[in-house]
Amino acid sequence: MSEQEIMAGTNVETETTSQTSQNQEQAAGKTYTQEEFDNHIAGLKSSLTKKLLKPYEDLGDVNELRALKEAQIKKAQEESLKKGEFEKILQDMAAKKDAEISKRDSVIREYKIETPLVNAAAKYRAVAPEQVRTLLKNNINLNTDGEVEVLDNNGQVRYNDKGVALTVDDLVSEFLATNPHFVQANPATSATKSSITNSQAPLDITKLDMKNPEHRKVYAEYRKTAGLA
Repeated sequence: MSEQEIMAGTNVETETTSQTSQNQEQAAGKTYTQEEFDNHIAGLKSSLTKKLLKPYEDLGDVNELRALKEAQIKKAQEESLKKGEFEKILQDMAAKKDAEISKRDSVIREYKIETPLVNAAAKYRAVAPEQVRTLLKNNINLNTDGEVEVLDNNGQVRYNDKGVALTVDDLVSEFLATNPHFVQANPATSATKSSITNSQAPLDITKLDMKNPEHRKVYAEYRKTAGLA
């Protein structure tokens, strides 16, 4: 290659490099208006959005998907509200049923326990039949069959010497025999005074429940009668 050709090639290369440098300097020194900048950012955002959503194009429009999700959430909330109302209805029905059962049990207790206690106390001439009923009603229970059971202090069914379960009448009779000061006094005579004095037994205070106001009242009367008050 001649010296002239080499020089010519060098000149071309120098001119090309100079032109590129000039273009770069012009690009670097160019300023953009706000509108051009906004359009450029919008274009980038649109391009990125399309790129990110492309794998999900088969699922449908994004706005439609968002609307479907919101509708599903709303439906779930409505179903939850309906479920809560249904549960409240069930609770109200259960409470009403419990109230009916309680009322029924109260009537049964009145018929099989409360009234028989008062009647038996009156039959055996108790001074205060209602007081006897208060003292003894916790010793009587209704079993699952609705039958009356007389219980001991341990909650066990009591039986007499013949192996027969005690009745309400038996319980009242036993209590008044053990605590004769609950029984009305007979007309006083010289003979009966001696008999009553000799036959009276002291109150069995071990059977009293001091948490019960009626029992505390009975105990106070006992202390007063015994001269301990």
